[in-house]
Amino acid sequence: MLSFGRRFIVILVLFVLALPAAVMAGNVEYNVPVVHDWWWTAPERPQITVDVVNSNNEISKCEVSLTVTTDQGLPVTEMSQLVAVAAGDSTAVQFEINVEPGFYRCTVAGDGEVVKEFNIGFEPEGIVSLPDSQPDFDEFWQRTLDELAAVAPEYSMTEEKDKSNKGGKVYRVKMKSLGGVEVQGYLTMPAKASKKHTMPVLVHYMGYGSKPWHAEPYEGMERIEFVLSTRGQGLNEPTNTYGDWAVYGLGDRDSFYYRGAFMDLVRAIDFVCSLPEVDQRYIFAEGGSQGGAFTLVACSLDKRIRAAAPWIPFLSDYPDYFKIVHWPAEVIFKKQQETGISNRDLYKMLSYFDVKNFTRRITCPILMGVGLQDPTCPPHTNFAGYNLISSQKQFVIYPECGHDTRHPDWDDRQRDFFRKITEM
Repeated sequence: MLSFGRRFIVILVLFVLALPAAVMAGNVEYNVPVVHDWWWTAPERPQITVDVVNSNNEISKCEVSLTVTTDQGLPVTEMSQLVAVAAGDSTAVQFEINVEPGFYRCTVAGDGEVVKEFNIGFEPEGIVSLPDSQPDFDEFWQRTLDELAAVAPEYSMTEEKDKSNKGGKVYRVKMKSLGGVEVQGYLTMPAKASKKHTMPVLVHYMGYGSKPWHAEPYEGMERIEFVLSTRGQGLNEPTNTYGDWAVYGLGDRDSFYYRGAFMDLVRAIDFVCSLPEVDQRYIFAEGGSQGGAFTLVACSLDKRIRAAAPWIPFLSDYPDYFKIVHWPAEVIFKKQQETGISNRDLYKMLSYFDVKNFTRRITCPILMGVGLQDPTCPPHTNFAGYNLISSQKQFVIYPECGHDTRHPDWDDRQRDFFRKITEM
């Protein structure tokens, strides 16, 4: 079975909160516990709790303060409370916040010293980020799909015997995608899969710059798994001709890296559908970060996907996204200056590749995982696309996770989500 560590190989950055959860000021300790998973829905209001523990031999007077900003850094509110804590005693200080739907940055301080910085959420499904797709969005992608269909895939499979075992075989797969570009992947075929015993298949889409990995076969394996490396990445990185993928072809929608990469996603579905061992009723997809974006885009472009489980999806809501985080905004803005593209033309081009503009087209069930403390693909951008999905959907927010869903139950949630669909 795929190990826990490799399961999250697509992680770009493991976000670690820079400040501890507890800070000592003299012999007074300030703790900020996770309450209500740090996100709320109306009619509740967000409440931040700060536990103050006095280890002194005398009463201590303490000032506890809370500063709240939007995820873009705009001020929302500041408040403080002065408390007296008896010797050897403790007290809980609570702040109630009145905010609009969205995600917010909280900074808690004790006696002027920062205790903790963290994100909270309120009514995430109430976040509205309207699509900004161009009138010919659908036409553009249909034309691109037609171009892909005209490319002979030329599938080839070579067993990697050092990766195979009694549970199944691992193959290195090669195929031709848009523009005749060769892309690769790892296929894990369970030992008992056959034309007579077809199985569901799970397609994994990889994170930005992730190193190649494969699903390890195990005895009793009940699904086929395929890990795709899009052009220039993963298995294809040794022959990468695209440089920094995020800016390759910036300004020209027909040359932009993600036009070809999005077609690689569809070609992966073409490949698994060509396998006689695959039960085509149950084609599933998953991925995190760039892989999460790929998962949502693949569901939009290819209705053969039965259900999908993206987590911390990348590449969504560019206009707001670039106001919240530094990357990839910095490299894109640098390339913009070098090429002289206007803001209007930049965002017009990016709108063809913005995940939120794809999600309205999704018709399959979706399970999305969110890292509330994610500094790379912030929750706002996750929900910008998610909230436009009209099919069956659900999400889970991990309050202390950053750019990952490193939580013991995510794998189980995914597995149960797909299993329930095969049992319907």
